[in-house]
Amino acid sequence: MIIDTIDHIQRYAALHPLFPQVFEYIKTANLLTLPNGKHAILNDDIFVLIQRGVGQTKAEAKLECHRKYIDIQLVLDGTDNMGWKPLADCQQAIDNFNTTNDVQFFEDLPLNWLSTPPNKFCIFFPEDAHSGMVSEHHLHKAVFKIAVKP
Repeated sequence: MIIDTIDHIQRYAALHPLFPQVFEYIKTANLLTLPNGKHAILNDDIFVLIQRGVGQTKAEAKLECHRKYIDIQLVLDGTDNMGWKPLADCQQAIDNFNTTNDVQFFEDLPLNWLSTPPNKFCIFFPEDAHSGMVSEHHLHKAVFKIAVKP
């Protein structure tokens, strides 16, 4: 898991062969005007989910994990309190892993809460259980999904 400011995002370009394309998209696209929903960037290898809405409470938030995709969650407006816990430490699965939707949810509580204001991002790898859209106020964020194996 990584948390940082958008000004430092280039530092992470070497971590994955598709990250440079994501970072270029972040620099050139007007993320603020994209409507809610899924937007393809590179077929199924890279896409972005735009989310706007009032967040959920920490009690409502469920940790989740993915196997096929890495998440880069960029806050555009509001402050998202993202939860994090190592997947290896999660013991309370709510369901089996859903391969179609690339997700599994857990009842475990986060080990850490990451207060993430605008222009900050978190990168969650498959070994990171995480939760997002946690706020008492309106949030606007971009969740980039990057295929682990392009």
